[in-house]
Amino acid sequence: MISPQDITGLVLAGGRGARMGGVDKGLQNFRGLPLALHTLMRLQPQVGHVLFNANRNLSAYESFGVEVWPDALADFAGPLAGFLVGLERAETPWVLTVPCDTPLFPADLAARLGEAALRDDAEIAMAAAPEPDGQVRPQPVFCLLRRELLESLVRFTHGGGRKIDAWTGQHRTVIVPFNQPGDDPAAFFNANTLAELRELEGRSS
Repeated sequence: MISPQDITGLVLAGGRGARMGGVDKGLQNFRGLPLALHTLMRLQPQVGHVLFNANRNLSAYESFGVEVWPDALADFAGPLAGFLVGLERAETPWVLTVPCDTPLFPADLAARLGEAALRDDAEIAMAAAPEPDGQVRPQPVFCLLRRELLESLVRFTHGGGRKIDAWTGQHRTVIVPFNQPGDDPAAFFNANTLAELRELEGRSS
């Protein structure tokens, strides 16, 4: 098993929130607290240290008691820009990425991704989960990454690459399904709109 102390958790809160009307998604209210704070509380017990990637309202995120780093790439370059922040700033062998808009993700996410990464000698362990149509599909913003991938990601992003699967496809990646008995089928449900956020509030945790 990978020790939690060997993992830096990275909360991705750097998007435009375009489908939510341009608001800062991570700061929207969810069960009385900011959405990203729920994500932080879910992540902290699983890892040794947590960083936030955000491009707006940095002081609001810093008020959660975590380090906050904006993208080094310009123009809201997407999740890989956040991955880059995590790999640059982490002082642990592994980085676990989670988005700020999926607050009910599994409490054993780090453990199961870590187990699969070690078992398969993988550089990346990526979660997969059932979607409404019943198909189990990769969830590429939920990744456990070896810190040694930094140089590769710098090359890829500086060359204009922005798609997660195009980059992860260059490396030994194990897909880890979260569809076992007892797994919450809605654990990876994310809120892209305010209506989806209200729907998410009604689900069990």
